[in-house]
Amino acid sequence: MQTHDAIVLGGGAAGLMCAAVAGQRGRRVLVLERAAEVGKKILISGGGRCNFTNLGTAPDRYLSANPHFAKSALSRYTARDFLALVEAHGIAWHEKTLGQLFCDGSARQIVAMLLAECAKAEAAGGAVEVCCGAEIAEVSHDGGRYRVMTSSGSFSAPALVIATGGPSIPKMGASDFAYRLARQFGLKVVEPRPALVPLTLGGEDVLFRELSGVSADVVARCGKAAFREAALFTHRGLSGPAILQVSSSWRPGDEIGIDFLPDAAEGWLLEAKRAHPRGTVRSVLGDALPDRLAATLAERIALDGDLGNVPDKALRTAEARLADWRFRPNGSEGFAKAEVTIGGIATAELSSKTMEARRVPGLYAIGEAVDVTGWLGGYNFQWAWASAVAAGTALAEG
Repeated sequence: MQTHDAIVLGGGAAGLMCAAVAGQRGRRVLVLERAAEVGKKILISGGGRCNFTNLGTAPDRYLSANPHFAKSALSRYTARDFLALVEAHGIAWHEKTLGQLFCDGSARQIVAMLLAECAKAEAAGGAVEVCCGAEIAEVSHDGGRYRVMTSSGSFSAPALVIATGGPSIPKMGASDFAYRLARQFGLKVVEPRPALVPLTLGGEDVLFRELSGVSADVVARCGKAAFREAALFTHRGLSGPAILQVSSSWRPGDEIGIDFLPDAAEGWLLEAKRAHPRGTVRSVLGDALPDRLAATLAERIALDGDLGNVPDKALRTAEARLADWRFRPNGSEGFAKAEVTIGGIATAELSSKTMEARRVPGLYAIGEAVDVTGWLGGYNFQWAWASAVAAGTALAEG
C-alpha cells in the first residue's frame, strides 16, 4: 500500500489547486481522478476559455446555509491573487462583462498552469502525483490514517481531501460521491439541488416556448434575488444569464418576475400615447424588444387598437405587467444542464479557516462539494481556488 501525506479525491479545479499548495509546502500529495484526464469541467467552462474568476468576488455573491462561512477563505485568497498566478504563467486574459475574466486562448492553459504548479512541489521537497482513471472502491479510516482502495491500487495517508464536486453535469462524470463519503464519516449534507440551470415552462406559459432563440436584456427576479442580464427563451422554457442567476434561488412553486423594459421610465406608455396616438402597444414594444417577443407580449396584454383610444388606466396596468411579468416554471432542466450544485456538505461541519471537518480530524472538503454556491460568472471557480488554498495551507501546517 502506497503512503502519502495527503490524498486528494478529485482532479478538478479545487483538487489540483489544493495539491499544488500543499506540495509546494513540502507535502507528498496524491490526487486521484476517476476520469481519463484532470480538469474536465475547467475545459468546458466559459465556452472553452474558462471564466476563471470574477473581480467582483465578495461573500454576498454566494449562497449557503451559513452566508458568513465563505468570508475567511475568500478574504485570504482573492481574485487578484489568482489573477497574479495566471499572469505569472504568461496566460493572456480579458475581462468580458461584470468583472468576468476569461483566457484569451484556451481553458487548457488553466489546467496546464495547475499541473505546472503541482510539478513545483519537487523543488520544495514535496511531491504531487496525479493518478487518472482511478475508480474508488472503498474509503476507510483506521488508526489515524485514511485508506483508499481504487482500481489503480491502494493508498493511505493521515489526511483526506474531498474535492469531487457535486452531481451537476453527470455526462462529465459528476456524481454524488462527495455526499455519500461525507455521510459515511457522519457529516451532515444540505440537500443538493441544481443551480445556475435553465427553467422549464408549461401551462399558460407554454406559448413563450414558441419564442425559442429569442433573447432580451431584462431584470429577472425570484424572491430577493434580482439580476440584470440577458434572458433567453428556449424550446423548453427560460435560460440565459439572468435566468441562470435567479434559478439558484428558485424552488418548485415559486414565480419568476421579469422586467422586460428595465430602462423604461414610469409612465412610458402614457408618454407614447401622447406622442404617437395612432401607434399601438405592439409597435411601441417593437421599438424596444425583438419583434417576435414584442408580438407575443402585445398579444397577451390584449390592448387592441390605437394607443389614443386606450384608457390611461389600462396602459398603467400594462406597464406594471411588463415591469413584473410573472412566470411560474414547472421545473428545471436538472443536474444534466446545471452548471453547479447548490447545497452539499454542511458548512457547520467544517472549519471556515482550514476546511477541515470539526469532528473528523484529517478530513477536509473543498470546492463545489461544500454548501457554498456562487453566482454565475467565475465566482464558483474563485471559491474553488480559495477553499483549496485554505485546505492546502492547513495540510502543510498540520
